[in-house]
Amino acid sequence: MRDPLWKMSATEQAEAVRTAGISAVELIDSHLERIAEVNPRVNAVTRLMAERARADAARTDRRRAAGEELGPLAGVPFTVKESTPVEGVPTTFGAERFRDLVARADAPPVARLRAAGAVPIGHSNMPTLILAGMHTRSELFGDTVNPWHPGLTPGGSSGGDAVAVATGMAPLGLGNDSGGSVRVPAQFCGVAGLKPSTGRFPADHRVLGPDDPGPASQMLVTDGPLARSVADLRLAYEVLAGTDPRDPRAVPVPLRGEPLPGPVRVAVVADPGGHGVHPAVRGAVRAAADALRDAGYEVCEVEDVPRIDEALDAYGRITVTEFAPTWPVVRKLLGDGGDRYIAMAMERTPPASADEFMKLMGTWMGIRRSWAEFLDAYPLLLGPSFTEPPVEPGLESRDGAGRDRVASGMRLCTVTSFVGVPAVAVPTGLADGLPCGVQIVGRAFREDLCLDAALAVEDRLGVLTPVDPRPAGPTG
Repeated sequence: MRDPLWKMSATEQAEAVRTAGISAVELIDSHLERIAEVNPRVNAVTRLMAERARADAARTDRRRAAGEELGPLAGVPFTVKESTPVEGVPTTFGAERFRDLVARADAPPVARLRAAGAVPIGHSNMPTLILAGMHTRSELFGDTVNPWHPGLTPGGSSGGDAVAVATGMAPLGLGNDSGGSVRVPAQFCGVAGLKPSTGRFPADHRVLGPDDPGPASQMLVTDGPLARSVADLRLAYEVLAGTDPRDPRAVPVPLRGEPLPGPVRVAVVADPGGHGVHPAVRGAVRAAADALRDAGYEVCEVEDVPRIDEALDAYGRITVTEFAPTWPVVRKLLGDGGDRYIAMAMERTPPASADEFMKLMGTWMGIRRSWAEFLDAYPLLLGPSFTEPPVEPGLESRDGAGRDRVASGMRLCTVTSFVGVPAVAVPTGLADGLPCGVQIVGRAFREDLCLDAALAVEDRLGVLTPVDPRPAGPTG
């Protein structure tokens, strides 16, 4: 008896649909059955698009029967974060206020995935308005559960997609990341995730009406895929990259850059900034470094990454300054207790004056230059996505100490988003029954180098998912 179709990788699913090994309708039905079985326990999929997914799949099967060439993701289902529009479906941001905000068109990344043959099967949960914290809990849909241990957070803000992918409800998830929102849930759920370079994928992050957000929201937020394997992540990357008239930031850079001479140098920093790292995470970085060394990379222990504390301060001041004028209105949309995470930041970091903000823009450029010089010497950087194993849900909103702990834990994610460089999160195994992982950061627009290195780690350390959700209890 063959395994259920949902256990196949996205690459295998698409190949089977293209070659008539399976029908696209069969594939969608297999995932719908898995969602019915698993989602009540983890609450990752918020809105099922079952009938339209079956209709899309039926069209794919008719096209194949007519002899038409199918795309590289033919029939493959994917989930979409509640903040990313899918035509004809509400884009709720997890907030009661936006329950009926029906999207008039697909967001650019959704459109690109659909053009490649992929099928949106459901929206996925996130913190309310992305702003309620790192834990995936929304006003509309409640808490999403980590499938490895229900007493721990799956991370966020793309936690719904990470859980859906980890448990086999979809082979691909479409999240976004402005400081770890793809990479942290990837580490906590045992899957792979990509934060691309700023400008690699076209996007449209306007929320209401025609007005674009300010410079921080334009530059920091990048859409990114999650998958169970690096090969599937690469397939999604190749589909999502490119230009779109809706996004003048997206640039036509080749998917692969020029080969580098000699063995690729990898800088290793297990404790960015020297603020502390959990032994399990340090062990994950060590295991990934050993895997890369075995694969022929030149692995170099270095003292630290450039200007990390200065970058964290500038990131916080720029984002708070941009956000401050709308905070009184936004605060009311976050629901009961949903404002605590941002409120603590607003209290701690006053908005900058106009002169200070202009100086911060210069600081931002200087930090990007420092990182470009660092990555010129070391084309890749290996470090943690989060410096601890998965933490308890809502730690970041509990009090100032909890917020500081979470902000510190994701510090390398925050800084690399600020710099705009690509990073791939990849699992390294289990520690005390919980997934561990690392991120591999690269030069701007060298996602190919990050994916190559992540594949070398995966080849040596294995794939952790799909996993059945586990009941509460000891993790050993």
